[in-house]
Amino acid sequence: SDSGGGAGIQADLKTFQALGCFGTTAITAITCQNTTGVSAVQAIDPDIVAGQIRDVLVDLPVAAAKTGMLFSMDIMDAVRNTWKKYATNQPLIVDPVMVASSGDRLLEPDAEDALIEFLNEATLITPNLPEAEVILNRSIDTLEAMRDAASELHELTGAAVLLKGGHRLVQNETKAGKSVIDVLCTEEKQELLEFPLHSEKNTHGTGCTLSAAIAAAMAQGKDLHQAVHIAREFIDGAIANAPGLGSGTGPLNHLWKQKSVLA
Repeated sequence: SDSGGGAGIQADLKTFQALGCFGTTAITAITCQNTTGVSAVQAIDPDIVAGQIRDVLVDLPVAAAKTGMLFSMDIMDAVRNTWKKYATNQPLIVDPVMVASSGDRLLEPDAEDALIEFLNEATLITPNLPEAEVILNRSIDTLEAMRDAASELHELTGAAVLLKGGHRLVQNETKAGKSVIDVLCTEEKQELLEFPLHSEKNTHGTGCTLSAAIAAAMAQGKDLHQAVHIAREFIDGAIANAPGLGSGTGPLNHLWKQKSVLA
């Protein structure tokens, strides 16, 4: 949970609603944060986390799921074990959240090894470059290294991989402006996804929003490639129409396609 409303569960629910899904939640941790950073984290008891997931899965028609900040090894185990017990082959999108956009750590150091095991449960994982570097224990500083890393992550986890280049590997400026590159690696092929760079300031919650948008699209019957493209287009619009709030890394506009009923 993000008290600033830009990332975490808040971003997920806004994204689900914007893309036509009814969202449910399992809170793993409560954060005190705003656009400038995270000042405190309170983890939720793993049994309560497991209970939230169980009660949703046994009652509601869950068509896809995503994970975000898992924080500790005990919470990760609770999520994995409950999902394996009650889920019925629904797509699982895992955003391996380790560090906030502000640079604050969101995963305990002793949970990093457990995270790799958890990734084996995923349909798709969506690491950014810093997260991929931690998992693979090496630097990724070129597009070729990024492509190699995506393939290595796929081999390591068995999941499809959407490796996000973010602002670290911005492509050369053209008449259309600068571009951000992501790499999508599946069993069938590897694909480069290029999108315009709109802002380096209003990007708080982009990872949460992207994985939530992919889950929402897959929940409505889109295949993996279709879902990724839909999600990237949604993110593109949400950043381009960001409200410019806060003095730090600002949030997105998740409802950029919708008009207010008060307008």
